[in-house]
Amino acid sequence: MRVITVDFDGTLYQGNSFKVMFDVAKKQYSLKQWSQVGLGTAKALGKLVTKGKAPAKHTFFRAFVKSFKGKSKKELEEFFYALAHGDLERVNRPLVDKVKRHIEDGDQVVIVSGALNPFLVAFKDAVGFENVDIIGSELFYDENDIAVGKMGDIVNGKKKAEAVQEWLKNRDLTLDDVTLWAYADSESDSPLLEMVDHPVVVNPDEDMEKLAHQKGWPVFGS
Repeated sequence: MRVITVDFDGTLYQGNSFKVMFDVAKKQYSLKQWSQVGLGTAKALGKLVTKGKAPAKHTFFRAFVKSFKGKSKKELEEFFYALAHGDLERVNRPLVDKVKRHIEDGDQVVIVSGALNPFLVAFKDAVGFENVDIIGSELFYDENDIAVGKMGDIVNGKKKAEAVQEWLKNRDLTLDDVTLWAYADSESDSPLLEMVDHPVVVNPDEDMEKLAHQKGWPVFGS
């Protein structure tokens, strides 16, 4: 069995899904919502000084998710549907076509990303992916499907590799039972790229291109 894992931001999508959310929020958010984001921004800046870029980004992301509090699941699904369908020029079409060939060949494709699950679901619909699983960052709702303003773990770095192993475990599979592929763009994806049988680097920056050369990882499209 072949399992094809594909990153989203910078890989399938040649942009940043969080920035897209932020740009839309600038047009739509109320003063109260912006006050929540503003508080998170201050905390994120503190994290940037004391702990670095990644913790700061995660703090800001969680603050942004707080602004979803009180929204219904349906409202948020419509919000992310509009985002995904309104920015299709950033889709990496050659890679989308490659993934579709994997699907046609009977491979199981899994999108693995720190992006929010409803954004990934909407994207899957927008590009016409069928029978594709999603591992993303979860939004939490109450018993009435109203967002509580909280999210689960951000699926980034080594958590991607752990999440893929958990996905396999839930299907009574191990790494030895499958042939794993990974398409990814960032050095933070290295734990996943190191774990799979067929790592493929997509849209690398200069540092990632150097790492790919050192590791002997092929670069998609080169």
